[in-house]
Amino acid sequence: MDSSFSTLALYVISPLLVIYILKRLKLWTTDARGGTFPPGPRGLPMIGNLHMINLNKPHETLMELSKKYGPIYSIRMGGLKMVVLSGYETVKRALVDYADEFAERPHIPVFEDINMGYGIPFSHGENWKIMRRFTLSTLRDFGMGKRTIEDRIVEECGFLVRLLESQEGKPTDLTIKTNFAIGNIIISIILGHRLDYQDPALLRIMTLIDENMRLLGTRSIAIYNIFPALQFLSGAHTTIMQNIRELQVYFKKMLEEHLTCLDKDDQRGYIDAFLVKQEEEKSDPNSFFHEDNLVSTLTTLFMAGTETTSSTIRWAISFMVQNPDIQKRVHEEIERVIGSAVPRIDHRKDMPYTNAVIHETQRFANILPMNLPRETTSDVVFQGYNLPKGTYVIPLLESVLYDKTQFEKPTSFYPEHFLDSKGQFVKKSAFMPFSAGRRICAGQTLAKMELFLFFTSLMQKFTFHPSPEKEFYVKPSFGLTIPPIAQEICCVSRTCIN
Repeated sequence: MDSSFSTLALYVISPLLVIYILKRLKLWTTDARGGTFPPGPRGLPMIGNLHMINLNKPHETLMELSKKYGPIYSIRMGGLKMVVLSGYETVKRALVDYADEFAERPHIPVFEDINMGYGIPFSHGENWKIMRRFTLSTLRDFGMGKRTIEDRIVEECGFLVRLLESQEGKPTDLTIKTNFAIGNIIISIILGHRLDYQDPALLRIMTLIDENMRLLGTRSIAIYNIFPALQFLSGAHTTIMQNIRELQVYFKKMLEEHLTCLDKDDQRGYIDAFLVKQEEEKSDPNSFFHEDNLVSTLTTLFMAGTETTSSTIRWAISFMVQNPDIQKRVHEEIERVIGSAVPRIDHRKDMPYTNAVIHETQRFANILPMNLPRETTSDVVFQGYNLPKGTYVIPLLESVLYDKTQFEKPTSFYPEHFLDSKGQFVKKSAFMPFSAGRRICAGQTLAKMELFLFFTSLMQKFTFHPSPEKEFYVKPSFGLTIPPIAQEICCVSRTCIN
């Protein structure tokens, strides 16, 4: 299905598509102010630089092009010109120093289909500002970064540990298990309670999310985003939308259930808080608090809030299997600082090595190498180039996390990147796994807490080994994000810690 779609997209150009491309070319062939646009490779008629890009791993092509064209260059995908920013200094300057000018999100066809311009990460203008502000405030109210949410995470760590203990050290794939655990944190924030791992609703939600995150990174979707006029062809985008509609049916059912017993003085979770706000603004015809925004926000919270954190935890465990000496040092620090007590966030300040391992996992795993794209909110002169309002910008996150001027061994897993000569933890300004600026990940505080508590809880209870039945690989799987490949790992219970 994916291969046939790509072939048709590349070689069967309908009259409608020709009109679309010519319009885009007219839009982008000149700078709005007659200035200099960033240089880049020469493209072909109609398809631009599409023939040069590895659509399965586009970040690899963009990294190679940056070696030739420098820290800021342009490419053309179909009729759409994109500006690529590469390297820590350039990306930081754009997202932080020019935060307002690079604060918009472009209209990406597949995400416009999914979210209809609502929700948070792929919404625009006032809708984005209001939904982001409300969501951050509500998440804090329900304990993000506080002891209340820490208690929920600790409780869920216990459920995951017991599930892995039941495997009795036999080879097991951690993918769905970690998805269940991290997904339950989001569910508890949204609903006010967790779901049992055997609940068919939880399994179905995680299955749909996992499939969508994988499909969003396929060639088919890349082609669809470049040539949306080909939407009449079946492909990954049709499967994604079927999954989204099923998720939305489930979310709307939850909304109905919450409405029947809504108490503004006893709000159970995010849904209740949104519904109360919706009731308060029901007389305002321009209110952003409506069902479409709520459903889109819930979809985002589940997809983004589950996949990235779960993948990072699995990467960390994979690195421990691959590096038994590092795993041993983490075990020793846990024994020295925590012992048999329950891991808490307060322990983090006394665990520099474990903290460094977690940070290095986020850096080296490079889960979102191309970042989420930005769009300029106004005409801006940036590093000597004129970028018109509406310029599509790719802040190449991999080029930051692997910047050799910022990290001693960028292509190696090396926790010492985050340790000083005395073994104390040090922050790095080039550590940007959550992006930066106005569009920085809204859930980063929650994610940091989850990563530390889940990783230390798992490392306290288990030693991780490769399966004796199969060869162990530390390899990426590609989708919208980059999780490790699914494979079985032995989780061997550790002897009682004194």
